[in-house]
Amino acid sequence: MQKWLQIKGDPSIRKFLFSQERSNNEFDRDMHKVLLKIENLVLHHGIFHVMIHFSRGQIVLWKKSDPFNYLVATREEFLEPDFCRQFGLEDYPEQAVVGENDIYRILARFRRLRQSDEVIYLRTGSLNIMNGSVGLNFSCDGSHYMDFHKFLDVGEEFAAA
Repeated sequence: MQKWLQIKGDPSIRKFLFSQERSNNEFDRDMHKVLLKIENLVLHHGIFHVMIHFSRGQIVLWKKSDPFNYLVATREEFLEPDFCRQFGLEDYPEQAVVGENDIYRILARFRRLRQSDEVIYLRTGSLNIMNGSVGLNFSCDGSHYMDFHKFLDVGEEFAAA
């Protein structure tokens, strides 16, 4: 994925954007723990695509050994201490476009986009390490899709674009 695709949100949602404010949920309160667990799943348990629904406290995971099926986990399930055990151990895929050292940098950027503004904030973030794509959906209902290099280079300023 080379280009940066931006899709404007529903005008009826954008119209009321400034009359809403982000509410902290369990994922927000345990953000560091959530992101470390996601990093662990990607690096050591064969997860190649993750979608984090921060606002709902929901995770969707795709495993390299079973790419046509995905697992949806609620915040309660995901925050269980032994959640990762169900996936077994797997080496990080050699074919991955995203380097192992970039995983947490990307997840940390998700955290900043979630927490840096109370009105325009990240609702959902996704990462696919095999093709390097990052997907973002914001409170204004706008979405962005881009290569992870572009995502890391751009900074936080595109959220309101």
